[in-house]
Amino acid sequence: MLSRRYEGETPKNICKRKKTVHQVTENASDADLWLLNSCTVKNPAEDHFRNSIKKAQEENKKIVLAGCVPQAQPRQDYLKGLSIIGVQQIDRVVEVVEETIKGHSVRLLGQKKDNGRRLGGARLDLPKIRKNPLIEIISVNTGCLNACTYCKTKHARGNLASYPIDELVDRAKQSFQEGVCEIWLTSEDTGAYGRDIGTNLPTLLWKLVEVIPEGAMLRLGMTNPPYILEHLEEMAKILNHPRVYAFLHIPVQSASDSVLMEMKREYCVADFKRVVDFLKEKVPGITIATDIICGFPGETDQDFQETVKLVEEYKFPSLFINQFYPRPGTPAAKMEQVPAQVIGERQQVLVTEESFDSKFYVAHNRFYEQVLVPKNPAFMGKMVEVDICESGKHFMKGQPVSDAKVYTPSISKPLAKGEVSGLTKDFRNGLGSSGSHTSAASQCDSASSRMVLPMPRLHQDCALRMSVGLALLALLFAFFVKVYN
Repeated sequence: MLSRRYEGETPKNICKRKKTVHQVTENASDADLWLLNSCTVKNPAEDHFRNSIKKAQEENKKIVLAGCVPQAQPRQDYLKGLSIIGVQQIDRVVEVVEETIKGHSVRLLGQKKDNGRRLGGARLDLPKIRKNPLIEIISVNTGCLNACTYCKTKHARGNLASYPIDELVDRAKQSFQEGVCEIWLTSEDTGAYGRDIGTNLPTLLWKLVEVIPEGAMLRLGMTNPPYILEHLEEMAKILNHPRVYAFLHIPVQSASDSVLMEMKREYCVADFKRVVDFLKEKVPGITIATDIICGFPGETDQDFQETVKLVEEYKFPSLFINQFYPRPGTPAAKMEQVPAQVIGERQQVLVTEESFDSKFYVAHNRFYEQVLVPKNPAFMGKMVEVDICESGKHFMKGQPVSDAKVYTPSISKPLAKGEVSGLTKDFRNGLGSSGSHTSAASQCDSASSRMVLPMPRLHQDCALRMSVGLALLALLFAFFVKVYN
């Protein structure tokens, strides 16, 4: 396979192109090429990303990879021979797709620069197809100023690089001219906007507010506590503007200062509380969303309880909770890990199913969390007391308590699998008794008797139902005659 690697800026002939990926692939069905973006998959990103690649390869698809994962570690074994478009080169996706369809392997991983200064990324005026024609998503900057020990984004996107204010305002104007009624500002950290080009977020927001038409709205993206602290007064005024949503996403990650220090978050819990308290006071009804990472290396039970208390205190209307995942190549991945399982809790679970691999019975606790228990026939359909001994991504495992009672919730024995429900007791007894009318002289006669003997009872049931139906029909007829006369 021919492999090409481009590291420089976009060639002039490519820069002049006004194609979209849709136009490039319009002669190739979706089944021919997969464009996989690692930044759109959930944690752990590498696992989902790798599985998607494997699935595409099994179906002999051509693959183009994008996002933080391939950018940060392009030499991973599972990425060999695949085309990759870097986070700063997304405007060259047409070129990469064209070359990949031809059978080439292309990798564009370089950073864009202008006179030695790192640029924010792809041009904002490039043609695109909006996922929602009413919403325009504008990235105000790429990269960040932090060096969080658990994050891979810094490895992939580098330091902060902000777009100029005039380019962002022009993009907003163009969007409104195309019928957009809502703009989302996004980046790795919107609060850090402009620090690399001599401006700041409030200055940008006031310029954008000037061009937002009546009836349209602006939504701010995620901002870390350190970079909004010095702009609290201005941010409160902006969030009170009638064309700006009173919403802000401020990740806290942990309410333990010791954990925040290990994360290198560059703020303490008091800083976070100051931001939230000020905005809640100055912007009535504001929605504050936050993120929490559970099980970060070194986190103790006391650290965890401090985070729980913070959640209970503020009752965040939007709360994103993630289990810590050691991303390869990050400092946190080298730290001593906290066991993922919290074991020893005793629960009552109701056993109702068999697991997909037929190795366990499936039960659920009162919170409808899935608990796998040993495959003991005596447990099926019963309420069993178990000690939680292990946990996985989507399940827990329970070990039945030795001296615990097994409760039977049902008042009678359940029907056999495949047995028809809704039959009267007499009818069911009739079916059962028909088996006793067998004759040693003829097996055929016995089979006939099993079918014939219950028929009188069946006829009686049918006659009763028909009588009730006719009576209801007569009542309806009389009602309509009365109404229309």
